[in-house]
Amino acid sequence: MIPPVKASFEPDIVQLPMAAILPLKTIPETVKDSVKFRRIAQSIREIGIIEPIVVSRSKDDPDIYLLLDGHVRYTIMRDDNQPTITCLISDDDEAFTYNKRVNRLATIQEHFMIMRALDRGVSEEKLARALNVEVKHLKRRKTLLDGICPEVVDLLKDKSVNPGTFEVLRKMKPYRQIEAADLMASAGNFSSSYAKALLAGTKQDDLARPDVQKKVHGLTPEQMSRMEREMETVTGDFKAIEASYGEDVLHLVVASGYLNRLISNPAIEDYLERRHPELLIEFRAVVAATSLDQGSLPN
Repeated sequence: MIPPVKASFEPDIVQLPMAAILPLKTIPETVKDSVKFRRIAQSIREIGIIEPIVVSRSKDDPDIYLLLDGHVRYTIMRDDNQPTITCLISDDDEAFTYNKRVNRLATIQEHFMIMRALDRGVSEEKLARALNVEVKHLKRRKTLLDGICPEVVDLLKDKSVNPGTFEVLRKMKPYRQIEAADLMASAGNFSSSYAKALLAGTKQDDLARPDVQKKVHGLTPEQMSRMEREMETVTGDFKAIEASYGEDVLHLVVASGYLNRLISNPAIEDYLERRHPELLIEFRAVVAATSLDQGSLPN
């Protein structure tokens, strides 16, 4: 018989006095001055806490609770002189998991969240107050994906993309949008400045409005024409490297493993050091470089 699964939290969400909670860290003033902190604070003041903070009972004093997750929410409530806070009580005082599994809201996910709230009847004014933004900013977020093809939305749905990037992408035709988004994803760069560089390197026929001459601040038509040619060459080289990258890495790992075994043999190492020291230096460099690359890969 399979034993029952033990719950990690007490079943009830409770209201605990702020004075009974012991935070494990303090929020620095630089964080308090950030846009994100102010947005969370305004959201709490407007609609309250949506996700309870997580605490555990102190082993030394059952009336004291250690704060495991929710230091920003706790700090905001404390600074607002709130007497109690909504809590979920954990059976374990382990806090690593909460800090390790932090989910950042991607730009497109935020757009869908805004649209869902508006569809459910939340007014633009109330939503803008909850997000600590101006109404005109909210209106821009509503139209974020206008003119963006579905394939690009799927490519960037979980990425933190500068909203200005979408304004640049919609100036391109769908297939060029996909190419640009794919290049941004490969480079890990979703800034509007990189998108503008891709726009500058886009052919006139690939623009959403090919009859209108493209304009990129700081670049002359001659410079943009040169960028088009260079971008085409760079893109071709990049795709060629991308296609052979996996096979090249495999060959490098196999060769490095062979060289490592070779120079690990004292007799061979001694022979190379006496007769061909330059080769031994290069062999060691290849092995060291490959070891560093493998060490940087995620487990």
